Amino acid sequence: MAEVKKSVESDNAEDILTKIENKSLKIESLIKQYKFIEAIKTALEGYPPQDERCKSANWIGVHKALMAIKDVEGMLRSLDPQYYDILMKYIYRGLSTGNRTTCDQCLKIHEKLTEKAGFGCILRSLADT
Repeated sequence: MAEVKKSVESDNAEDILTKIENKSLKIESLIKQYKFIEAIKTALEGYPPQDERCKSANWIGVHKALMAIKDVEGMLRSLDPQYYDILMKYIYRGLSTGNRTTCDQCLKIHEKLTEKAGFGCILRSLADT
C-alpha cells in the first residue's frame, strides 16, 4: 500500500515538474520579448507543492523573472495582491542563495514589496511552512 502511494506521489511530482519546465520556457520567451511583468506573473502562478524538487525547479523560472525586473514599483502596481506573499517567499529564497547579484535584486524588491504590502506580508511568508 505504501509503495502505491509513493508511486502516485512521484508520478504527480513528475507531472508537476513537466508543467514547471513548460512554464519556465514561457517565462524565458516573455523575457526575450521584454514582457518582464508578464514573466513574473507567470512565474508566480501555480505555487508548487511541498516537494523539494518542484520548489527548486520552480525557483529557476522565478529567479529568471526576478532578475529581469527593472521597474520594481511598476511590477508591484500591476501584480495582483494575492501574489505578494508568494513573491516574498521567493525573495527570501533568493536572499538565502548568497549570490550578490541575486541578493541585491531581492533586497530592492523586498523594500518596495514591504512598502506596498506591509509587514504582514513578511510574517505570513515566514510563518507559512
